[in-house]
Amino acid sequence: GPFRSCGVAEGVAGAGMRLKDLQSLLQDCRPFEEPKVELEQYTTRPHIAAHILHAIDNSFEGFSDTTVVDLGCGAGALGIGAAILGGHVIGIDIDDDAIAIAQENVVELNPWEDEDLCVDFVRANVLELQPGMVERLKADIVMTNPPFGTRAKGVDMEFLKVASKIATSAVYSLHKTSTRSYIQRHALKVLGFKKAQVVAELRYDLPKTYKFHRKACTDIEVDFWRFQV
Repeated sequence: GPFRSCGVAEGVAGAGMRLKDLQSLLQDCRPFEEPKVELEQYTTRPHIAAHILHAIDNSFEGFSDTTVVDLGCGAGALGIGAAILGGHVIGIDIDDDAIAIAQENVVELNPWEDEDLCVDFVRANVLELQPGMVERLKADIVMTNPPFGTRAKGVDMEFLKVASKIATSAVYSLHKTSTRSYIQRHALKVLGFKKAQVVAELRYDLPKTYKFHRKACTDIEVDFWRFQV
């Protein structure tokens, strides 16, 4: 299969790593240099990435020896964090520049000197994955911090649909709190998940990434969801 097998995952990994240690590691994750507005590129903030990873690692499947796909991985914070915690990870993004940064981040964020992190990146359009590719990517967990659909409506639900075809255990994703009841219904009725639960409410502090943002920093209320396959 496409998932690399690496030495780190054999119990040496950061399983059980404390939240603040994870957060300080991810603090060094290099963000997008020139975010592309049409892709709604926002770097997953270190504290949010750390919270998500810590919750999955401690309250749900855990990452040790788990296969993970990060859809729309961007600069790679979630996927790399999952690899640090022992996962075998593939990150997918449409953007070459994002993948180049993610590949640098893999090297920079690796806490081990003599072991590579178990993570690879693939350039592909998440919304146009061929059925064969979806089949090959089958993984225990899919994580996605999708575009919130403020520029292209409904794109976050499209990401969720793809995720539902890849994950064999659970999908974790972020969506605007304002869409909560719609997402709950859609996930269960249309996408056929067994369970849909909001694990946490997060405040997503968007720095003034784009010129059209009026305020220096906008807080968006975001739900961190777990969808059980």
